[in-house]
Amino acid sequence: QVQLVESGGGLVRPGGSLRLSCTAPRSIFSIYTMAWYRQPPEKERELVAKISVFGTTNYADFVKGRCTISRDNTENTAYLQMNSLKPEDTAVYYCNAYLIASDARDSYWGQGTQVTVSS
Repeated sequence: QVQLVESGGGLVRPGGSLRLSCTAPRSIFSIYTMAWYRQPPEKERELVAKISVFGTTNYADFVKGRCTISRDNTENTAYLQMNSLKPEDTAVYYCNAYLIASDARDSYWGQGTQVTVSS
């Protein structure tokens, strides 16, 4: 079982910023796509942003211009920089990685980190 470790969530005021991090084990050599999803209270989980191993990025319309996803392949880490946060950004944010582990390709999830935007 591959464990993705997330950090960086918390409570922030509207207009503030947060940077989320997600790290896969150093023993993983092939990570294809890394992505961030979020699940607002009583809603479905939704894609926020994703980044390929080559650095190609895609963003949900609701974060375009406010968030930047990046990755450090040497550290097996993905980041989500979130700016101009709004109360509607409040959600549990989950990291996802599509990678090779034990000679098999599969998708793995982090445990989630709470982001609360409130004054």
